[in-house]
Amino acid sequence: MSEPTSAARLAEPPAREPEAPVSGRRADLLAVAAAVVLVAAATAVGLYYNRPHSGVIIFVSAPPLFADWLPHVGPGSVFAVLVAVAVVLHGPALAAHLPWRRALAAGYLASLTWIFSLTMVDGWARGFAGHLTIPQEYLHEVPGITDIPLMLREFSSRILDFRPESWTTHVSGHPPGATLVFVWLDRLGLHGGAWAATAVVLVGSLVAVAVPATVALLGRPEAARAVLPFAVLTPGAVWIGVSADGLFAGVTATGLALLALSATGFTHGRRYAVPAGLAAGVLLGFGIFLSYGLVLLGLLALAVAVLGRQWRAAALAIVAALAVVGVFAWAGFWWLDGYHLVVERYYQGVALVRPYSYWVWADLAAVTVALGPAVVAAVRRGFGAPRRALLTDPVLLLGLAALAAILFADVSGLSKAETERIWLPFGVWLLPLTALLPRPGRQWWLAAQAATALAVNHLLLTGW
Repeated sequence: MSEPTSAARLAEPPAREPEAPVSGRRADLLAVAAAVVLVAAATAVGLYYNRPHSGVIIFVSAPPLFADWLPHVGPGSVFAVLVAVAVVLHGPALAAHLPWRRALAAGYLASLTWIFSLTMVDGWARGFAGHLTIPQEYLHEVPGITDIPLMLREFSSRILDFRPESWTTHVSGHPPGATLVFVWLDRLGLHGGAWAATAVVLVGSLVAVAVPATVALLGRPEAARAVLPFAVLTPGAVWIGVSADGLFAGVTATGLALLALSATGFTHGRRYAVPAGLAAGVLLGFGIFLSYGLVLLGLLALAVAVLGRQWRAAALAIVAALAVVGVFAWAGFWWLDGYHLVVERYYQGVALVRPYSYWVWADLAAVTVALGPAVVAAVRRGFGAPRRALLTDPVLLLGLAALAAILFADVSGLSKAETERIWLPFGVWLLPLTALLPRPGRQWWLAAQAATALAVNHLLLTGW
């Protein structure tokens, strides 16, 4: 008989998995315990540094997270708990048995609801509509940008600090693409913080679709179904709603999913292969104009290309990405000039005094909180997986590429603090590893993910 088509395989329920041995479960719990120790150490050392006259300045009130200690409840509290309970109890079964497209649609709606309910724990103004309107944010500059071509030509000249025309913190710290998103929204008549936050949440929720869809397209449909509930209940949802980094994660995750779709299209002779490859390149190319650090997503793109085994898709994406770079250069902004200037600007601010010796490991503690205990256990299982499967299994290779991107970003020293949000575009690609968790315990791991998000959101007032 011939091999079943991709669509047919996606519709098949996953085969029953053997129960994990007790020793494996114990190792998972030990890995989580080690992660708790890491976070606790980062908290203790950070609080020690926060003492008066300690001689060290970390500029974080609730280390290792950029937040303030503020136990509270809000309008979204009950709703967030109800969403979490519903996904924990019914998410795995629905993901396993619904037709795949319906499962993805349900995952997107659940993610959207989960993220919005978490933002509403802090209330409408403080948690949602007002988050992107503070003086350090992009919207602060939007009213003054009346000429987009002029803005692009002058963008680099306004990156450095302590000048009358210097951009505000987040605008200067990113390429112009991030600011352009909010300028375009404003030009469409979608003014103010509420519309900006809505766009961020709508795009950020695409992570819950793009990550499992990529795993399925690359040949592991049963793993994709296992990953879907974890992509919904990720603790990173606290920072997707509503930081611009959540939008960055949604844009680039969609780009990688389209790259996988293009590779699959070429394999099966589909007409969508070419436009999908070009669209992937446009999104990934635009991604490096959202945040300089997202150039490291090239490691994920390479992983998708290796797994897809269709270099025509990769070639199309590269051409389209270079076209995006060319358009920005033609408009007056050269990425490398902006990068060198933003490094200089970085050390004009708090990064100059934030100690690398602390943040090089405390950053990992911060991103661990955003990933949650299930991903910690899953990474542990990934290290124990057979090495011969590394280049053929998307679960393993995507996870390895994401881990490499995080480690490169960490040792660079260009992300001291706030990595719980800054590294979201990398961290979401560790979610495929949750397919390695044994089926009998997945609901408990999902509950742990939800509990982490709820605890962070109710005990701390997160900021960026």
